[in-house]
Amino acid sequence: MAARTVFKKWKKFHGILYNHLTRSHSKGMTLTFLGTGVATGIVLYNVSSSKVIAAQTMLNVSNFMAQPITSVDKLQENPDDMKTKMELLILKIQADFCKQLESLEDDNSHFKVDRWARAEGGGGITCVLQNGTVFEKAGVNISVVSGLLPPGAIQQMRARGKQIDEGSLPFFAAGVSAVIHPRNPMVPTIHFNYRYFEIENKDGSIQWWFGGGTDLTPYYLNEEDVKHFHSTLKEACDKHNLSYYAKFKKWCDDYFYINHRGECRGVGGIFFDDLDIPSQNEAFLFVKSCAEAVIPSYIPLVKLHKNDGYGYAERQWQLLRRGRYVEFNLIYDRGTKFGLYTPGARYESILMSLPLNAKWEYMHEPNPNSEEAKLVEVLKNPKDWLNST
Repeated sequence: MAARTVFKKWKKFHGILYNHLTRSHSKGMTLTFLGTGVATGIVLYNVSSSKVIAAQTMLNVSNFMAQPITSVDKLQENPDDMKTKMELLILKIQADFCKQLESLEDDNSHFKVDRWARAEGGGGITCVLQNGTVFEKAGVNISVVSGLLPPGAIQQMRARGKQIDEGSLPFFAAGVSAVIHPRNPMVPTIHFNYRYFEIENKDGSIQWWFGGGTDLTPYYLNEEDVKHFHSTLKEACDKHNLSYYAKFKKWCDDYFYINHRGECRGVGGIFFDDLDIPSQNEAFLFVKSCAEAVIPSYIPLVKLHKNDGYGYAERQWQLLRRGRYVEFNLIYDRGTKFGLYTPGARYESILMSLPLNAKWEYMHEPNPNSEEAKLVEVLKNPKDWLNST
């Protein structure tokens, strides 16, 4: 029925267009026909009289988890603005990843979609799946926020070496983040976060940069899994700069380090911050490649291990390692701290990354030569996964 209706409308439009072209041609006008496709409009230019008949390119939002934060009209009016490009990218990354995760659930579990608005400007879309058969908790968020950044948040940026004016400054930030806590201990946890930020100094100058990364936190070490994960990220990096993977892999190992435990949170991946080279568009394309590498780096691992057998001991170890995950996020993670400093912060979305269940035991140590001890050894001594034997 829908296809028949579309066809009838197209025939009607085609007739109008044909009549217009015929009349115009008989009057000696020169016309140019541009644009075809499902989401592309028709543009007719009457060169001799400078009259324009235009149907703007239509933005198809039906595949997103919810309506964009910015109005569709504004997004369509500013297709080349980096704020528009980033919002559309993160909406797509969120939707694609959520649909992949849902497809792996055995009981038809779905994400709860929570679109929220921020009084100070912008808002976000929080998608959470809890108590699934495959994923105990999975959260995939986007946020698109703007307004005035308070002195506390500015000070955090200045502490990282950013040359930013003091005081409250106008800002825009857009990003996507996700943390997946699987039910089966043989399936690793994944985290990723990709974001764009711009800030306006008091003289009107705009500073912009990108940040983000993807990292893996297994509970039991499977080296082939880790090599697949890292090789997928390296392939994404190599498309843009052959030095990126090694540089950002080390940055990831250094960043996701639980100092008071003397160990990394997981087996790493890539991480970068304050990326503002070589150009805005090239930096954006690099971030796009990294974000699009999440599904091929992780989904095959879930499919491979979601039905692996495990027992009580493996579950208890998983809960202990989740405790380490919580410690890092609440004590060290800059993104968590920045979110809490931002006016109008939405704490449910910020703390979405925490697992549904975790555990702490006093002075726990794994048995020597056990599979658990094998993992801890790697966490204390990060490896070069792609060049090790």
